[in-house]
Amino acid sequence: MRVVLITGISGSGKSIALNVLEDDGFYCVDNLPVRFLPDLIGSLRDSGHERVAVAIDARSGESVHELRHQVGRLASAGHDVKTIFLNASTTALVQRYAETRRRHPMSLPSPGDDERATLIEAIAREREVMSVLQDLGLSLDTSDLHPNVLRQWVRDVVGAERAPLTLLFESFAFKEGVPLDADLAFDARCLPNPHYSPDLRPLTGLDAPVDAYLRQIPSVVRFVDHIAGFLHTWLPFYIQEHRSYLTVAIGCTGGQHRSVWCAQELATRFRRTEHVLVRHRGLALRSRGL
Repeated sequence: MRVVLITGISGSGKSIALNVLEDDGFYCVDNLPVRFLPDLIGSLRDSGHERVAVAIDARSGESVHELRHQVGRLASAGHDVKTIFLNASTTALVQRYAETRRRHPMSLPSPGDDERATLIEAIAREREVMSVLQDLGLSLDTSDLHPNVLRQWVRDVVGAERAPLTLLFESFAFKEGVPLDADLAFDARCLPNPHYSPDLRPLTGLDAPVDAYLRQIPSVVRFVDHIAGFLHTWLPFYIQEHRSYLTVAIGCTGGQHRSVWCAQELATRFRRTEHVLVRHRGLALRSRGL
């Protein structure tokens, strides 16, 4: 069976991810206690289901620690298991809860405690509980993602073929902050900026004129060469640690030219030998007019 586990921080988009998978034909279950996961998978397999998506979060309590063991058991049984850990900054979470006016699941009083936690305290408590799972699969920062972008990225990740390790190259704007999902982050702000060319300013790193401009600058090519060399050296060690995903983030000031070009160039080089995904946070925000 294809098994997708959606976990992470409340308010980070788990419902959106689960809904898009349900629309794509997955049998979806929300808020499943971890101990019931093997029985659910066995029952659905016997019923003829081939694809299932399960959301597991901090409402499972301390039993979330067992998820890592359960994932190992499912993989050993031959299932294709993908885990997506959704995260977001505290600022983004507070804003989302203010908009929806929903109560945080960790705000209820603990046994023997009559006081409710504040929203900030509840988020901090949940981060502590869920931290043991953050490196279990792909960690995705949804802080500045429009729901439609999140839906597409979930489809991209789930649709990816099984591989020892998937490389995700991600461009971003430093003015928006370093993404929480970055395993490695590189700063391209030291490179010549096409923004200062009137002809190139409205374009992006995906456009041919920007590609031609940056490709002919030795320092730009050398910057990408050094990142590629680092990855070629250390990827085998990440694979030895049984990592499923490695997110390499490249940032520039606006996330429009240099970081986009570098991410695309790296993706092109590594696509010859590795399973690669690429995404551009700055361009996703730009498409929304932000």
